[in-house]
Amino acid sequence: MDVLGGIRRHRGVASGPGTGPQTGTATGSATGSATGTAAGTPAGTPAGTAVATETAPWWRRTGPVLDPVRGRALLASPRWRGALAVLCGALPALAFPAPSWWWFAYVALVPWLLLARSAPTGRRAAVDGWLGGLGFMVAVHHWLLPSLHVFTLILAALLGLLWAPWGWLVRHLLGGAPSAGRAAAALLVLPSGWLMVELVRSWEGLGGPWGLLGSSQWQVEPALRLASVGGVWLVSALVVAVNTSVAVLAAHRAARVPALAGLVAVAAASSAVWVWSPRPETAGSIRVAVVQPGVMNGLGGVDKRFAREEELTRALAGRDLDLVVWGESSVGHDLADRPDLAARLTALSRQVGADILVNVDARRSDRPGIFKSSVLVGPEGPTGDRYDKMRLVPFGEYVPARSLLGWATSVGKAAGEDRRRGERPVVMDVGHGLRVGPLVCFESAFPDMSRHLTREGAQLLLAQSSTSTFQHSWAPEQHASLAAVRAAETGRPMVHATLTGVSAAYGPSGERLGPWLGTSASATAEYEIPLATGTTPYARLGDWPVYTALGVLALFGAAGAARAFRKPAPERQGPPARTAHGSPARPGR
Repeated sequence: MDVLGGIRRHRGVASGPGTGPQTGTATGSATGSATGTAAGTPAGTPAGTAVATETAPWWRRTGPVLDPVRGRALLASPRWRGALAVLCGALPALAFPAPSWWWFAYVALVPWLLLARSAPTGRRAAVDGWLGGLGFMVAVHHWLLPSLHVFTLILAALLGLLWAPWGWLVRHLLGGAPSAGRAAAALLVLPSGWLMVELVRSWEGLGGPWGLLGSSQWQVEPALRLASVGGVWLVSALVVAVNTSVAVLAAHRAARVPALAGLVAVAAASSAVWVWSPRPETAGSIRVAVVQPGVMNGLGGVDKRFAREEELTRALAGRDLDLVVWGESSVGHDLADRPDLAARLTALSRQVGADILVNVDARRSDRPGIFKSSVLVGPEGPTGDRYDKMRLVPFGEYVPARSLLGWATSVGKAAGEDRRRGERPVVMDVGHGLRVGPLVCFESAFPDMSRHLTREGAQLLLAQSSTSTFQHSWAPEQHASLAAVRAAETGRPMVHATLTGVSAAYGPSGERLGPWLGTSASATAEYEIPLATGTTPYARLGDWPVYTALGVLALFGAAGAARAFRKPAPERQGPPARTAHGSPARPGR
């Protein structure tokens, strides 16, 4: 009996005469207490419960961090789960400039995937997708908060809804213990679903394609080679496929074969593109100068900016340039209304010995409304080549459904008057046989616009931009990085010229040419830019990864419908039989 009593005391159970087992008392023990806390046992622990002590290995201990019960409780709380979904969705923003952790993009979606797959229902997984999308949109557009304030969160919440079906797909394919077949399907379906989200939100009216996942790889040479074959869409799809493979490996080792096969397939595809995809063939070079005046605020800022641009351009005389590029809104008056400004630009062009591409942000004299226009000025005056910006920034340059959303002007810096749109893209001849295709501001984010200019014969792509409103944020560097992706997609060099930075230039393969002009610079930069001939597969074939993704989702939906059709319907049970004598459950029935 003493031995048994000792065993009971060792297990935290003491017995006394006529009382039976008593939990958590361990009377007479030098290390115990009436509550059991001195021995490391929480108060109120049920009898027979195994309790970890300080001598147990760390992976067996319970606590606020490692306690799986508490972790499950937090995930069961809608509030905590929602906050975690927002945080998980925001993580991929770190792959973009300014942090520019490009490598992080390949695992940044894994926490979001694991959260959605653990959802108790498909509806909850859709909510995880929506809140993750909200977090992603706020993170990559956080620099809009000083301008749009609470409206930024409203827009992010609305656009985040695009990820709700994607969250449902994650749980449908990876929830529970996914079979090898489901894991293999996820490697195709989930990247396809992500591409559909990127495609829909790329519409100008929804804010445009800012922050496409593939754009985070703007400085990775193999990824840029992939962009030359399938555009930014192909890069996005492969990044999501890698994240899906890693999530499957982390969640369910039994499905590791298709997960590893997915990683091998991505590596093989990248290697094949690297070896066999055509490279741009160089065909001479040109010298282009960018004029960046810097921040000019306050009274008379438009005229002070023009004077500074004039001063910087004059210093370029004798540099043997082929073209000088000014940034967006570099001229604040219509040149037809201000012949004095046109004359000064003409004199500058003669002095430098090159055409000057300026950007006029003003009310036009020949038609109503305010336009943003790229205007070419040569030694004989304006050449007549003019491109009016076609795709405008929502709220920044116009307010969608102004009669309904016009209140946004009272809570932020939304446009007080809508800008007018241009009608068509323009390819300009700047002499020496050089043809350039201008874009204005966030038009450089649209893959189809640079592709169209390339097919129309542009040898050099130009983006005139101004991010001065967001000077001390991630926006200037994010914007400048987009030109690298557009150059790689089209096989044409691209120059990104701004008022206040960041200005940059990229070669036909997306490689950076020379240093950036940062946001603190008021200076010029000269670039020796190699030209290229030939056509990239993406320029020829267009957005084929998007069409492939549509096909994958259509086949997935058709397969699901076929399975549902073949599944036998459950047998309908007839009404319960009644007897004359009733039943114990329902007397008298």
